[in-house]
Amino acid sequence: MNVTHANFAGLDLLASAVLLIDEEQGIRFVNPSGENLLAVSSRAVVGKRLSDICTCSATLQSAIDNGLANNWGYTGQNIELKRGDGEVLHLNCTVTPLRPDIAAGMRLLLELQPIEHHLAATREERLLEQQQANRELIRNLAHEIKNPLGGIRGAAQLLEHELSNPSLKEYTQVIIKEADRLQDLMQRLLTPHRAMLPTTVNIHEILERVRSLLTAEFPGSLQMQRDYDTSLPELVGDREQLIQAVLNIARNAAQAMEGAGEIVLRTRALRQVTLAKKRYRLAMEIKVIDNGPGIPEKIRERMFYPLVSGREGGSGLGLTIAQNFIQHHHGTIDCSSQPGKTVFTLRLPVEQG
Repeated sequence: MNVTHANFAGLDLLASAVLLIDEEQGIRFVNPSGENLLAVSSRAVVGKRLSDICTCSATLQSAIDNGLANNWGYTGQNIELKRGDGEVLHLNCTVTPLRPDIAAGMRLLLELQPIEHHLAATREERLLEQQQANRELIRNLAHEIKNPLGGIRGAAQLLEHELSNPSLKEYTQVIIKEADRLQDLMQRLLTPHRAMLPTTVNIHEILERVRSLLTAEFPGSLQMQRDYDTSLPELVGDREQLIQAVLNIARNAAQAMEGAGEIVLRTRALRQVTLAKKRYRLAMEIKVIDNGPGIPEKIRERMFYPLVSGREGGSGLGLTIAQNFIQHHHGTIDCSSQPGKTVFTLRLPVEQG
């Protein structure tokens, strides 16, 4: 392959991270997937060593040193690399020496592939199939329950009018109130199936709406921090669905912290990413980060399933609805959690691939 500055655009299309390194171990080029992986911009890292922007394992650093000194190639699996923001990545790595006539001034091609991406893609495919089956089951079940509930409520109202003893009306009121509660639950189960109403929306206006709602709901005790990339373009989406999706996630976090903690709303641009098996030139990443107790380990694998809740009295529908709405926008949602830090990551396409 004749790698020159003129055709670096070909490397831009790769899903794996690619870096070109010179004789002094300086980074001469990084593709968009590399920018996403290392959480850096190409402009900020060109000329710097990989070890200047992240902490390399001894194995990776040795592979780079040997590649330069001896013209050796290297292929390794499960190599550890710690990003500048502290996140530890586990990667499959390939170091390929380059001939001087192929790429002037560039000695090594470094290709990095996150192991998590392969695992996440398999997990996402499995979850999508499971959730589709769950949604159909719940939709049918909700329809079947709604009709008799209306009859039960109506019969309880008629019975209440016939009762002369006021104390007995307490029982009919219990029936009516419980029927109303179940009707509301059924309606919420059916809500994600409504048609989208797409318009041009600004993601930061949506996040500010969420921020104002939660600040009003938990006055004084909840700290809501912004970390926005204001250069993000607008996207086409359903404003109410996106507000509800982010609000459900952030409200869950606030409730888990009992209203006393910190939530960070962060946005970043992503380039050349694959979402729901489709490649996009440009996407945006929204992170909802809290410093609460974390999600109980026993429900982490099932937390997006309907009626699964880690909170006493929770309906278990908030994350299910959030995931449905994000999927309506051809996006993805995932979560990492440990005590003191839970991160929900939403990725939404901005431009078609």
